[in-house]
Amino acid sequence: MLEVRPLRSGGGRTMRMIDLIIKKRDGKTLNAEEFDFVAQAAAQGTVPDYQLSAFLMACFLHPLSNKETALLTKAMAHTGPRLDFSDIDMPKVDKHSTGGVGDGVSLALAPLVACAGVAVPMMSGRGLGHTGGTLDKLESIKNFEIRIPAKLIHRQIQKLGVCMFGQTKDLAPADRKLYALRDATGTVESRPLIVASILSKKYAEGVDSLLMDVKYGSGAFMQKLPDSKKLAQMLVSTAKLLGLNCRALITYMDQPLGRAVGNANEMYQTIQILKGDKDLAPDFYEAVIETGAHMLVISGREKNLDKARKMLTGYITDGSALRKFREMIKWQGGNPTVADEPEKFLKNAKLSFEFKADKKGYVGFIDAKLTGRAGVLLGAGRDRMEDEIDFGAGIWLHKKAGDAVKKGDVIATLYASDPKRLQAGAELFGQAVKITAAKPKPYKLVHSIIK
Repeated sequence: MLEVRPLRSGGGRTMRMIDLIIKKRDGKTLNAEEFDFVAQAAAQGTVPDYQLSAFLMACFLHPLSNKETALLTKAMAHTGPRLDFSDIDMPKVDKHSTGGVGDGVSLALAPLVACAGVAVPMMSGRGLGHTGGTLDKLESIKNFEIRIPAKLIHRQIQKLGVCMFGQTKDLAPADRKLYALRDATGTVESRPLIVASILSKKYAEGVDSLLMDVKYGSGAFMQKLPDSKKLAQMLVSTAKLLGLNCRALITYMDQPLGRAVGNANEMYQTIQILKGDKDLAPDFYEAVIETGAHMLVISGREKNLDKARKMLTGYITDGSALRKFREMIKWQGGNPTVADEPEKFLKNAKLSFEFKADKKGYVGFIDAKLTGRAGVLLGAGRDRMEDEIDFGAGIWLHKKAGDAVKKGDVIATLYASDPKRLQAGAELFGQAVKITAAKPKPYKLVHSIIK
């Protein structure tokens, strides 16, 4: 179901893009009507790209206030129809991650949280650069459909409580134009524009609550902790101005999360976690439970975090989470048997290389960004959106930071379909791994919570 808002063009009075550029260039505050004009212009192509680019640079040099950011976000969301789940009598919640390496948490999280009677319409994206994308991981399941019409999303949420899908061309179309121009004009780092881009799509989803997972570290978009905190604080405050219940977790991404980096192997790891194998990748399991617990609390489904954690753990133990995952695969066109026999359907690429320890000691560090880049070289990721993905390419970490190793122990197995890709990925991955004489101190996955 869709909520359609009529297009507006300045409330009847003449409005010119040049005037708004000058106003923001001079550091003045824009109102809702003016942001609506900019957003509609971006979505409909009624002003030239050079004027939109100039406006973005003015916003970069004179950052938007929290209120202005909320107005721009809302305006961008309303350039297309919004999903409307108001007739579904369940809390509606989603989660957004700022991206990382091995961060396939959403794959397990969405069906798990839906087991608690909470609706989870989860709109996700594709991977670009060293970070993976949820949609690519889902498509490692043959015939899994992620481009779903709004009516079918609504029906699936109504019947199953969960749907994982990609952004349609109708949802927040202004964001696609402005995002492309930001990338080409050196304005990507503008915090208010980042927030507006993220939240315009989430606001268009029609959810009541939103959990933000904001990463910091080498594999994160914001590598420095203070920058990640500032982004998280702005995301939360802006989301609240939009009427969303929101909180953010600041989480560690200096090293890869879990054991799998890739697409089919991350899906395999997800299925093993949903089967109850929490010892396979303890940090990944912790991320799923912790993120899900906060989603239940902000949605109002549960008041106490400890009770929420126990509830979610119970859904894994009794098989409910895996059943929900299996049903979601069936609803979206895939073969549900993959949930029972993942090793049969989620195969690694045909070529492999064992990366071994060259000395005795401890795995002191595995750099997330270099590992993610190695994954791209193997074929698991893309540098350009038009690049093809090799679903079977990737890395499986047999050892994690803190594990003791002897010379010759296998630290990771790398997979690729092309020998040159395998060699290039292995060479780069070698730079990511550090063997130390002393055992490193354990790291804390969740650094802090922004409410």
